[in-house]
Amino acid sequence: MRLLLRILGTWLIGLALIFLVMDGTKSLAANALVFTSLGQAWTQMHPASLDAVNGFFESRFFADLLAVALAALMTYPAFAVLGVPGVVLALAGRRPRRERFLRQEQI
Repeated sequence: MRLLLRILGTWLIGLALIFLVMDGTKSLAANALVFTSLGQAWTQMHPASLDAVNGFFESRFFADLLAVALAALMTYPAFAVLGVPGVVLALAGRRPRRERFLRQEQI
């Protein structure tokens, strides 16, 4: 399970870095900060899947709440939306730390 969490976290961090480099390149070209929102990136890559996700959320019990949450999520920068869960998953997949320090009576 830890391996799966680390692999998924690493992939999300990699995608976040790709979006961060793309935004950095666009910002250098425009001489201003430019962030690609998750909605723009998803629409450019595969708009049919975005429509499918919207349709799926409309058929759920809390459709209004899910629509508002998805609309808010789509306005955030893509690198942040992918990077934060990636870091959390990568940290969740770590091995538990052991004590590295000895007590004085153990020396």
